[in-house]
Amino acid sequence: MAEKKYELQEIQKLQGHTDRVWSVAWNPVAGTDGTPPILASCSADKTVRIWKQNPQTSAFNCVGRMRVHTESVRSCSWSQNGHLLAVASFDGKVSIWNKTETGFEFWHFLKGDKNIEVESVSWDASGAHLATCGRDKSVCIWRVEDKYTFEVMAQLRKHKQDVKMVQWHPSDEILFSCSYDNTIKVWPRYSDHDEWNCTETLDHAKKGHSSTVWSISFNATGDKMVTSSDDLSIKVWGAERRQSGGSYGPWKHLQTLSGNHDQTISSVHWSSEGIIASGAADDAICLFEENQDGLESGANYKLLLKKVKAHERDVNSVQWSPKEVGLLASSGDDGTIKIWKLISPQ
Repeated sequence: MAEKKYELQEIQKLQGHTDRVWSVAWNPVAGTDGTPPILASCSADKTVRIWKQNPQTSAFNCVGRMRVHTESVRSCSWSQNGHLLAVASFDGKVSIWNKTETGFEFWHFLKGDKNIEVESVSWDASGAHLATCGRDKSVCIWRVEDKYTFEVMAQLRKHKQDVKMVQWHPSDEILFSCSYDNTIKVWPRYSDHDEWNCTETLDHAKKGHSSTVWSISFNATGDKMVTSSDDLSIKVWGAERRQSGGSYGPWKHLQTLSGNHDQTISSVHWSSEGIIASGAADDAICLFEENQDGLESGANYKLLLKKVKAHERDVNSVQWSPKEVGLLASSGDDGTIKIWKLISPQ
């Protein structure tokens, strides 16, 4: 009997951006509390768009278009309560937006160096800290004081090249950064002070990547991490919770997934149900699941499916929705966002 295969079914193509769409981000609360799912997208057309699902038709419609930046908008991130949206741009600014009942209110720009392109922005689980990074090789951590006050608490300078992404651990006060210098750095917060020190560098010597690291994501429990790179590989890392202090570490290489993409793997994201999605410059999306049959010696994850020509040009971002929504969003150089559903074999 032939093995039944999963299918990644395209639900809708979202059009409106006039240039490449760098990144997508699901609101972590919308769709889980009786409100419709909401997706943010940001683009080289200098705008952020907000897409909301119509409960009657299930179609996503653009309900907001925000433009305050003067250059390409590279990254966007929701606070965990779903109220605030932070947006990073190549104009050197990070804008903060507040979700209201009628739309989105622009609060202000974070004060930064206007000459330095900001590559990535990320909220921590508590909503008390925001991290940014950019072309100046540094990582900046901001403390959220109130509506109009974001204070710089730390500027971390350990990377030797541009920092491509910052990502907080899903539960602990640990920041992770990845860079053009081929490394991932781990920055835990010390005691009750706003101090972060680099305790680990995951590099080629530790079975890490051999080229630019573009993306970081965590599983639901936070004891595994997945990264993607220009070296055409995806790496899975694992850590155990330390007895003293309760934090995770050290991080160890568990598996390398290669041979699935043949161009830069720009984005990787781990669903709450344990499926890893990757998007690459080969226009494809791959999905990986935990290998239960044990046939692959030493492997923990295997290819579930590969969707070729997921976009007409490079896939820049993939992101799973909250579990209750059950969708995957992707964006590409073709200027579109696509909404996908994983169909299980019957």
